[in-house]
Amino acid sequence: MKHFKKDDTIILLIDHQVGTITMATNRPKEMIISRAKALAKIGKALGMPIVLTTSMEDHMQGQLVPELQEILPEEYANRVKRSGITNAWDDQNYKDAVLIAANGRKNVIMAGLTNDVCIVYPSISMVEEGFDVQVVIDAGGSPTEIADDVARATWEKHGVRTNVINQLITELTDRWESEDGGKLMQILLSDIIPTFGQFK
Repeated sequence: MKHFKKDDTIILLIDHQVGTITMATNRPKEMIISRAKALAKIGKALGMPIVLTTSMEDHMQGQLVPELQEILPEEYANRVKRSGITNAWDDQNYKDAVLIAANGRKNVIMAGLTNDVCIVYPSISMVEEGFDVQVVIDAGGSPTEIADDVARATWEKHGVRTNVINQLITELTDRWESEDGGKLMQILLSDIIPTFGQFK
């Protein structure tokens, strides 16, 4: 298993929109938001590039959840607003934005809504173009557990790795007593550990 590091990794948050999140009913909305917030904070704390994208904001999908707007004001202002292309990687504006932000980085941490539509296809497309991709599955969701299971099986078959937020934090941490380790421990303590026991 390839070990992701802050210096070779980019974070992509896809379609965490106020309308889209209502379709991810296989896990609590609060879980998805807390994990997406943690990813945003991880990126900011470690200086990792983050690209946000939305789909059809003026329709039922709506705006990005306000928590991400608050943590990532610059990234929010520069978000790529897609016109309904389901595989974000097929949107040239999005692809260009990601490649510019990545600046040669080949490791991708991806999360979004919904896993069965908006995550499975771009994750596979990026692997096909030479990226190493892992999906933080609890920072997204699907309409049903079956849909989530099928999406996961599909992307894993194509070489995408599945992760969860606390395992990802551990992967990015070489030593808790380091400066970066301390930053990640604070995110773990403030955003993740308090939710343990709330979600099954």
